[in-house]
Amino acid sequence: MTANTPPSFRSGNLDDPRLSAALKTLELTVRRRLDGVLHGDHQGLIPGPGSEPGDARLYQPGDDVRQMDWSVTARTTHPHVRQMVADRELETWIVADLSASLDFGTADCEKRDLVIAAAAAITHLTSGGGNRIGAVVTTGDKTIRIPARSGRMHAHALLRKIAATPHAEDGVRGDLKGGIESLRRPQRKRGLAVVISDFLGPIDWQRSLRAISNRHDLLAVEVLDPRDLELPDVGNVVLHDPETGRTREFNVSPELRADFAHAAQQHRIDVEQTLRSCGAPVLTLRTDRDWISDVVRFVATRRTSFGAPVNGAPRQ
Repeated sequence: MTANTPPSFRSGNLDDPRLSAALKTLELTVRRRLDGVLHGDHQGLIPGPGSEPGDARLYQPGDDVRQMDWSVTARTTHPHVRQMVADRELETWIVADLSASLDFGTADCEKRDLVIAAAAAITHLTSGGGNRIGAVVTTGDKTIRIPARSGRMHAHALLRKIAATPHAEDGVRGDLKGGIESLRRPQRKRGLAVVISDFLGPIDWQRSLRAISNRHDLLAVEVLDPRDLELPDVGNVVLHDPETGRTREFNVSPELRADFAHAAQQHRIDVEQTLRSCGAPVLTLRTDRDWISDVVRFVATRRTSFGAPVNGAPRQ
């Protein structure tokens, strides 16, 4: 494991000292790399809709058209959006997909490890200043709800509960739609909803996510492995689908590799378009890349593009 690789959480046992050590390592990594992104009080991970009107700025691709400032647009003849000052206290909900397809990784770690690492980063970035954070963990055969509370002890307990979630049994399909649906009832205070998944499988969650976007800001964290995108040139190979329980032997020919890469790329395009149509910016993390650097770049870019200070200092 390199310095930029998340620790392994395959143990899945709350009493296992290896789990505690892995979480401690993850916490130190997150704090060391992300404390330079935010200092002091901040306005939330995704600066955006709040309860107080702010300044107008030029429209950028991906902005929510519902925030268009038509009076400024008409006056300047350039499209502008109205920024809103985010509420001081933020309530964040994480939907963590830990279905069987996440128990897979061919590079530096498993996708499941990246889900937990992403949850740790989100927790660190949003849990200060009295903010509350909760989680919904879905494995396909069960859904675990962790109530939203504030404080460092709760943040630690939340991450331990996610990391110790039992692995889905072989042949159990994931239920991302059910995890997202669980955020709709009971109705919660306006805040931030973060969906962490590989988004493989049918896109049957669009309507549920769009309903969430009517009340909450959204962030999608896409977790990928290189083999999700392309097949290696290995000749004959036996592949097993953990969500259906099916095992098949394939001859990985150039034609099959090309067809697989095309289908995988098209699915990613469909997922990204669906997420953006719901107003969710997308942070992509990969098992073969420095995930923490990707998080830092994403946060810095979002804060800069929204006109928010990267270091938390007030605007001049």
